[in-house]
Amino acid sequence: MKQTLILTIAALLAIGAVGCRGHKTEEELTDAEKLEVLDLRIERSPNDADLRAKRARILLGLNRTKEALSDISKAVDIDPDKVEYHLLAADIYFASGDIKNSYHALGEAEELAPKSKDVQLKMGEITYYSRDYDRSLQHLAKVIEQEPNNRTALFMQGFIYKEKGDTAQAVSLFRHVCDIYPDYEPAFEELGVLFAGRKSPIALEYLSTAMRLEPSNTNVLYILAMYYQDLEQYDEAERYYNQILDINPYSADAWHNLGYLEMTVYGDFDRALEYFDKALEADPRHEAAQTNRNLAYELKNSK
Repeated sequence: MKQTLILTIAALLAIGAVGCRGHKTEEELTDAEKLEVLDLRIERSPNDADLRAKRARILLGLNRTKEALSDISKAVDIDPDKVEYHLLAADIYFASGDIKNSYHALGEAEELAPKSKDVQLKMGEITYYSRDYDRSLQHLAKVIEQEPNNRTALFMQGFIYKEKGDTAQAVSLFRHVCDIYPDYEPAFEELGVLFAGRKSPIALEYLSTAMRLEPSNTNVLYILAMYYQDLEQYDEAERYYNQILDINPYSADAWHNLGYLEMTVYGDFDRALEYFDKALEADPRHEAAQTNRNLAYELKNSK
């Protein structure tokens, strides 16, 4: 009895301490604070499946998959008919590399709710990440049957067709997403990538929109830099590489490409070596920087 009382008092004090942190709402708490509260609540109510699932989701976000799996397994044991628990279990299994059990959890969810849009979308996502593209398209089609303008399903379909090499279908789907969701930056970025690959000036229109929507997106800046580099407009390419470095000074690719331009276009081997060194400082395993640094030394006649 005495031990129970001590635990209760300790729990109340801890919750009070969390509550005193600026009187934060639950959404304002850090993940560590949320875990602290959930630990105490689960200690008092170990068979509360919802609390277990909440903690599992946070643990998954922190990449603590083993602990997350323990919680969600307990939640499924307590309430095996709750579809969202099986979907979360599928995510956790997939994150831990257990594809077989991820599919099994999805199968359990599909048995409980075969027509659920959320289930079909999750099936489409997991099969996509497993590169089972045809199966993924089937599940995504079922989502779109229920919700024709589902952004995630349409975008994923476009990405799948892009990876399958059907760029015409990919462009059509990405454009459809842009028409429905004019503030969805990833769709404009993907269109920019596809048209930049064709060296089409239309790429600039889509990439400019992507930059307006997400000014700090270094991926878009890199695509723009490569677009101008391929067109031999090197001043423009350098401008965008330098913009990337203003945002992320540790971009190995940007440093490498500046070095490559110095070596192959301007013949300044010393500056090229300086840039290749910076690329390798940012990423010691950057193979192109290693190779081209050796080449720069060779061109300098420096054994």
